[in-house]
Amino acid sequence: MIKLKNISKYYQSNSLILNNINLTINKGEFVYLVGPSGAGKSTILNLLLKIEEPTSGELFIDGVSLLRLKDSKIPYLRRNIGVIFQDFKLLPKRTVFENIAFALRFYNYSRSRIRRQVYQVLDLVGLTTKLDCYPTELSGGEQQRICIARAIVNNPQILLADEPTGSLDPETSWEIMTLLSKINMRDTTVIVATHNRGIVDDIRKRVISINKGAIARDEEQGSYNS
Repeated sequence: MIKLKNISKYYQSNSLILNNINLTINKGEFVYLVGPSGAGKSTILNLLLKIEEPTSGELFIDGVSLLRLKDSKIPYLRRNIGVIFQDFKLLPKRTVFENIAFALRFYNYSRSRIRRQVYQVLDLVGLTTKLDCYPTELSGGEQQRICIARAIVNNPQILLADEPTGSLDPETSWEIMTLLSKINMRDTTVIVATHNRGIVDDIRKRVISINKGAIARDEEQGSYNS
């Protein structure tokens, strides 16, 4: 379970990004974070990854306070959180296999286990035939599928996606979001920050609308606009 309690975030310019956010996301939920640019959606994802720290308030994952988490424990936190980026962030000089296996580099897994896990996630995203390709040989949709495979190769409990369809055409966007729904069915908590109105309205999930740093709306099976 993810819990944000009275979370506020200011930057050095004294600009308010998040204002007294109270939010609970249960294990296995699929949640959209929607709202205008600068509303604070990406900041919430960064707080969960402990890339940023709140100015005030408390933040918990599975009962563990992230504010009290020692620096030495941060890598263990991030092992259980997969991340999907809008701009893919693939390594251009490494193959598909190497890009996904790279995410397992700290775990001291055997070569056979790494290969098995990479094949499993490539099968899930439907790209086993692209194993030896380089990112430049893939379409945008295929690159995003590789990003998803990389994010879930270690079976994280939580999957964060920051505008995962922002640079994709509508048909490919639909395929990517359908894939995220499939991953959610494996009891993975999925949180998607998005501006994609069509996807939110067509694939109905919990919608949390952020506006001017505050929760404006929280609806089960919601739409982009109330």
